[in-house]
Amino acid sequence: MTDAYESPLGARYAGKAMQALFSANTRIRTWRKLWIALATHEHELGLPISAAQIAELEAHVDDIDFAKAAVYEAKFRHDVMAHVHAYGDVAPSAKGIIHLGATSCFVTDNADLIVMRDALDLLLPPLASAIANLAQFARTYAALPTVAYTHFQPAQLTTVGKRACLWIQDFVDDLARLREVRDALRFRGVKGTTGTQASFLALFDGDHDKVKELDRRVTRTMGFERSYGVTGQTYPRKLDHDVLSALAGVAISAAKFATDLRLLAHEREVEEPFEKHQIGSSAMAYKRNPMRSERICSIARFVTSLVDSAAQTAMNQWLERTLDDSANRRLILPESFLATDGMLATALNVTSGLVVHEAVIAAHVQRELPFMATEEILMAATKAGGDRQHLHERIRQHSIAAIDLVKAGGRNDLFDRIADDTAFAVVHGHMKDLTRPERFIGRSAEQVHEFLDTSVAPALAPYANDLGAHGDVRV
Repeated sequence: MTDAYESPLGARYAGKAMQALFSANTRIRTWRKLWIALATHEHELGLPISAAQIAELEAHVDDIDFAKAAVYEAKFRHDVMAHVHAYGDVAPSAKGIIHLGATSCFVTDNADLIVMRDALDLLLPPLASAIANLAQFARTYAALPTVAYTHFQPAQLTTVGKRACLWIQDFVDDLARLREVRDALRFRGVKGTTGTQASFLALFDGDHDKVKELDRRVTRTMGFERSYGVTGQTYPRKLDHDVLSALAGVAISAAKFATDLRLLAHEREVEEPFEKHQIGSSAMAYKRNPMRSERICSIARFVTSLVDSAAQTAMNQWLERTLDDSANRRLILPESFLATDGMLATALNVTSGLVVHEAVIAAHVQRELPFMATEEILMAATKAGGDRQHLHERIRQHSIAAIDLVKAGGRNDLFDRIADDTAFAVVHGHMKDLTRPERFIGRSAEQVHEFLDTSVAPALAPYANDLGAHGDVRV
């Protein structure tokens, strides 16, 4: 413990790989790789940069003296130039050609794009694994009847697996959206101070083809298929909004899933994992609070809140750029990814150990089924020759009496009342068949298997080697 603030994103929620990706070490190493790529391709295209200078840069890419860079930054009040000088100190022969022709956003913006691409790559496997966990859960309980709710009031029957498919469908859409955003990322490239490439055109004595080729080569070297055709000093800040919106989509789906699970935990039907020595409450020893699901909802609220900040930044960029984006982006980009990473780790943990209480679910079905089954009974009795309007009135009276009994704490005895009513004598011998829960789930089970086979399996196929992980959660 220290006297300095420590973000819970690092201390509690985000995984080590995501934290490392947004670390200062990764950022500066990425800057240096960009400087090496720039120098390498400038050398190839005829600028007076030697292979020995490039080799020295490559030899010291990991030789980062952050303390010396901090001294330089205090002097220059410029973080990029501080690291240019710090790099030049360990690669003295190349000191004069580092950052040749570039603006600060050559390293800062391009590095952000690289890190966001890699961060999206880190998020896709756990999201796919959570989907796979839920898919297995849905198959297992594809035909288990349960009460479906609208307005959180009993409506009809569905199945536990069918309900899980509603969660899966949202997550599958998120998986596609993250992939789409990741694959659509474009490199800022080699564009110069305000995006005109004037500095590079001067370096290459007015040779437009070489300037374009430099941009293309650096873009490919850093792992991108294409760069922006035009930029100001920065890549369009609207991109940040697009990326954070995709993360917010995951958060929305995760919160919906976790909220449903919290409601089901209240009903004691389905619960998140609860460890042997886990304490639900410091005061109430009997409690099994849905801590993990609550955390998912809490983090999701934070992730979605950051999207507005990205929108405001994109809206308020003046002309070719202003610097009021910088501090904001230093906060919202890492925190959006770190928070989403922690949220997905928790969701992965929850989906890998869902607990279903079938006896409780069956009891709730039996509590509500008599009301839901009355239409089947009414139709069967009418088809057998009964007076539909008379039978309807008899059911209405029995239903009111049964509801009053339930509200008084008694058992729903509607079936017993109908079984004792001679008006329904023609169906008394069929009551058991008419009131089987399976008669009231429609195509739920079939929908589960069809959906998993035709929609989910293809979506998960690209991540086949990444599935099966079980997220860990730190309280």
